[in-house]
Amino acid sequence: MSKRIEAKYKINRRLGVNLWGRPKSPLNKRDYGPGQHGQRRRKPTDFGEQLMAKQKLKGYYGNISERQFRRYYSEAVRRKGDTSENLIGLLERRLDAAVYRMRFVPTVFAARQFVNHGHIKVNGRRVNIPSYLLKDGDVVEVKENSREIIMVLEAIESPERELPDYVSVDYNKMRGTFVRAPKLSDVPYPVQMEPHLVIEYYSR
Repeated sequence: MSKRIEAKYKINRRLGVNLWGRPKSPLNKRDYGPGQHGQRRRKPTDFGEQLMAKQKLKGYYGNISERQFRRYYSEAVRRKGDTSENLIGLLERRLDAAVYRMRFVPTVFAARQFVNHGHIKVNGRRVNIPSYLLKDGDVVEVKENSREIIMVLEAIESPERELPDYVSVDYNKMRGTFVRAPKLSDVPYPVQMEPHLVIEYYSR
């Protein structure tokens, strides 16, 4: 099961963005934060902007824990190249993120639960760890006896999201390939993500 405590749409309202671009988001009707003081909006400080950028990125990937997210930052710093691009690449390598990108499930929260419950194989082997990091060329498939689940069939037919070019999918075989780690510009985020501000937040 997902570790998140809050309803996912509360994350939307607190951050003031429709984080996953879903038509059902209550933010489409109430574009202010939840609670008694939700309609008070002040201009954020530099620190506030950095914190917001971090919360958006964390929230988008299923409200990842702070401890785990900091580990991704540390690994992104350790790797060669642009740290903010490295961070995005690591997050998109997560198995639950790839299952979501391949449109086997409707939401990233559903992807985490789907992986947790053992419905996914990687290179022919069952993997039930949502944070499992894929390598280029890894093959992700829905287990044979899970392919008729209504949620999966509806997600595949849904026109809500497009397939990015860093994954390829054969829906007849319910199998996809993680082609490569994407750059920030390749990822179809419904809202603007600012990983450079996340890096600034942690490097203060």
